[in-house]
Amino acid sequence: MNRKRLVLLLVSICTIFTSGCWNKRELNEMAIVSAVGIDESKDGKIVGTFQIINPGNVAGALQGGGGGTNPPISVYRATGYNVLELDSIATTKLSRDMYFAHANLIVIGEELARKDGINSIFDAFERSPEFRATTRIVIARGVKARDIVESLTAIDKVSAEKVIKTIETSEKQQGENISINLQEVIKNLVSTGKEPIISGFTVKGNKGEEDKMENTQSSDIKANPNAAGIGIFKDGKLIDWLDGDKAKGSMWVMDRIEQTNLFIKWKDKKNAISYHVTRQKTNVGAKLVNGKPKISIKVRAEGDIRESNVPLNLTDAHVLIDIEKKLARDLKKEMEDAIVRAQKNKSDIFGFGELMHESHPKEWKKLEKNWDDDTFPKLEVDVQVETFIRRTGIRNKPFLSNLKKDDQ
Repeated sequence: MNRKRLVLLLVSICTIFTSGCWNKRELNEMAIVSAVGIDESKDGKIVGTFQIINPGNVAGALQGGGGGTNPPISVYRATGYNVLELDSIATTKLSRDMYFAHANLIVIGEELARKDGINSIFDAFERSPEFRATTRIVIARGVKARDIVESLTAIDKVSAEKVIKTIETSEKQQGENISINLQEVIKNLVSTGKEPIISGFTVKGNKGEEDKMENTQSSDIKANPNAAGIGIFKDGKLIDWLDGDKAKGSMWVMDRIEQTNLFIKWKDKKNAISYHVTRQKTNVGAKLVNGKPKISIKVRAEGDIRESNVPLNLTDAHVLIDIEKKLARDLKKEMEDAIVRAQKNKSDIFGFGELMHESHPKEWKKLEKNWDDDTFPKLEVDVQVETFIRRTGIRNKPFLSNLKKDDQ
């Protein structure tokens, strides 16, 4: 009996000190932020653009299947000297508290990224208990960050989701962009052997139309946000862009390719054969040769022939071997061109320095100081590529081989 009384007494004491939902926040008291854009103003301040979700409009559009007459997002801007000040000023324009736990995109203006860099921007985001470390980062290329944040899109009602999905799809299907988050960028910024890279995003079409509802109510989208290359950084500042094959080549070096297409020239015909990579593996090693660092890269790729615009007998093993050799040479050039571009920029975006640090920690202490400006630009990198054709589709011999030739 005494034991039961003691338990009841303890339970009573616990209930007294239980705080309950002391910090609860009702949904109708919050403004849910889905994206943040950061630009530089003419007077040296920063301009923040906050994309706020209109829950009723988003739900209505999704249920009805149409665009509706009201936008799914609202945008508020504020100007200040730091990110926290932007938050404070923007709050005076809203009837609700801004809630950042669902913010999944930060867009940084190209002008700001080049001139002042990104180092000072991320401290407030990383420090905030609401902001996610997995929030994606992109650079607004050739446009303001606000142009991306204010965009209205047709399929994905919240344009932040459109940007994120486009970057992810582009990386997965083509390997010409990289999906990178806040945590990864900060990690690369503080690393002594690796510089960050961030995907670019722009608006193509009739600029100025991207924030109008009419843009989403037509089958012919007038202004559409598009992925646009990969930005190279050095000391926290944007210094160059990688596009096309160079962007893809850098992704090969970093072993970030899942699938992609390679197009090769055949008998003076450009892009005559299309090769779809289905699996690949890139192994990078670091070693010292006569006291000098050297990087070795070995790539093994497997894939299928998806298109042939020239008459070929794909049942002939010799033809397939010739195609494999040509693919390997072209892929090797893509990777070497990307490496040379990074070396010219003196920006080790591949993490060769990190690899050298891990494999040769004692020697790294001597190399670390002058790695970016002296050692990396002159670094010897050996690239070896093997490609294999696993399938040629349901037709071995292109129908072009059976077309009647002109006798004249």
